[in-house]
Amino acid sequence: MKTKFLTRATVLLGLIGFAALTHQASAAADGKPGIGLKLMAEGFTSPTTLIPMEDGSGRLLVADQVGVISVLARDGARSEEPFFDVRSRLTKLNDGFDERGLIGFALHPRFKENRKVCLTYSAPLRKGAPADWDNTMRVSEFKVLENNRVRVDPASERVLLEIDKPYFNHNAGCLAFGPDGFLYVSVGDGGNANDEGRGHSPQGNGQDTTVLLGKILRIDVDKGEPYAIPSDNPFADGKKGRPEIFAYGMRNAWRISFDRGGNHDLFAGDVGQTMFEEVDIIVTGGNYGWKIREGFHCFNPKDPLRPLEDCPKVGASGEPLLDPVLEYKNINGNRKDPDARGISVTGGCVYRGKALPQLAGKFVFVDWSRNFALPDGVLFVATPPASAGEKKWTLAPLELVSPQKIGAFIVAFGQDAEGEIYVLTNGRNGLTGATGKVYKLVPM
Repeated sequence: MKTKFLTRATVLLGLIGFAALTHQASAAADGKPGIGLKLMAEGFTSPTTLIPMEDGSGRLLVADQVGVISVLARDGARSEEPFFDVRSRLTKLNDGFDERGLIGFALHPRFKENRKVCLTYSAPLRKGAPADWDNTMRVSEFKVLENNRVRVDPASERVLLEIDKPYFNHNAGCLAFGPDGFLYVSVGDGGNANDEGRGHSPQGNGQDTTVLLGKILRIDVDKGEPYAIPSDNPFADGKKGRPEIFAYGMRNAWRISFDRGGNHDLFAGDVGQTMFEEVDIIVTGGNYGWKIREGFHCFNPKDPLRPLEDCPKVGASGEPLLDPVLEYKNINGNRKDPDARGISVTGGCVYRGKALPQLAGKFVFVDWSRNFALPDGVLFVATPPASAGEKKWTLAPLELVSPQKIGAFIVAFGQDAEGEIYVLTNGRNGLTGATGKVYKLVPM
C-alpha cells in the first residue's frame, strides 16, 4: 500500500509540475511572462491599505486593521518604528471576525509640501450618538513630523468627518484622493441585513440622500472648516441631499481606487448580500441601486434568495439606477451553481505597471474568500469592453504560475509608484495573530 501511495503521489506531483510548465510555456509562446506572487513582507494581522511614500525612495506604507501603519523598504524590510500607531484611538475590536479598525489611509496629493495624511478609523461611539449604536467612523487629517517624515505627529489630529454607525459591519471607509484633488470616502450602509434595522431609513440608507451611510462622499480638505463642498457635487446646495454625497445606492464599497491612466475612472467593489457581488465605475450623482437592486437584479428584502421579477428602474427622484460594469454569483446564495465564484468582493486596481503587459488596462481584483471559515481568496481580472457602446467588462480568473492558490483571505490591494500591484492577505478571518502578508504580482 505504501508503494502504491507513493506512486500515485509521484504521478500527481508530476502532473502538477507539468501543468505549471505548460502554463509557463504558453505564456512564453505569447511573448508575455506568467504571473506569480512574490512574498514581500509578513507579520501583519490584517493589512487594509498599501500606498507608496511618493518620495522617490520606493518605500511603501502599509496600514494594518488593528491600528498600526508600517514603513516597508523597497525590498520589503519593515522599519522597527511604525509610521503611526492609532490603537489607543480605536473602539474595542473583536478577536474574531470584525470589519472595524483602521480601514482607510491616504497621503495628501501635496504630501511633500504640506506633510498631511488622512485616516479612517472606528472610534468609540461619540457623545450624543444613539446609545444602542456601535461605533463612530472617524475621518481625520494628521501631519508627519517636520523633522521626521516617516513619523506622524499624534497631536496633529484634525477631525474632518464623523459618522455614527448602528452596527459593527458595513463600514467601507476607504479613502482616495481623486485627480481633482478632492478626498473621496466610501461609507457602508450602516450594517445588518437588507439595509434594515436600527439606524436605517424605511427606504434603506443606500437610497436615503439625507444620510451619509451607503454613499461615496467627496470633500475638499484644503478649504473650509473642517472641509468645503465641491461646487459640482450633486447635492452641493443641500436641498435634496447631503452636500458631501458624490454617489449613492451603495451597500458596502470595500476598496475604491482611481485608475492611474485612461479616463482616471473611480472603481468600487460593492459587497453584495447573498446572491451577487459587483464592481462599479462611480460617476457624479450616480445611484447604484442598493437596496432596490443587488448587481443587475431586483433585490427582495423579504426573501433575499429569490430576487423579485420586477422592481423600479429609477430612484425616488426619477434618476436612473446605474448598472455595475460586472457581477458574479455569490456562493452563499447559489450553492449548486458552478458559476458562483466567491462570497465577498474586494475592489482592486487597474494595472498600469510595466512588468506584466498582459494586464495593461485591466482591472485586477479579488473575492475575499470562497468560504467564510477557510482561507480561500481568489484573484480575478476584468477586461474592458472592446467597443465604446458596450458597458459590461469581461470577468476571468487570474491564473497564477506560483503559487497556484493563495490560501488566504484577501483583504485589499495596493499599488506602488510604478503602478505595480500588491495583494494584502490575512491567514485568518479574525483580528488575532500575525498571519497577514503582503505579496507583489510579478512576472514568472
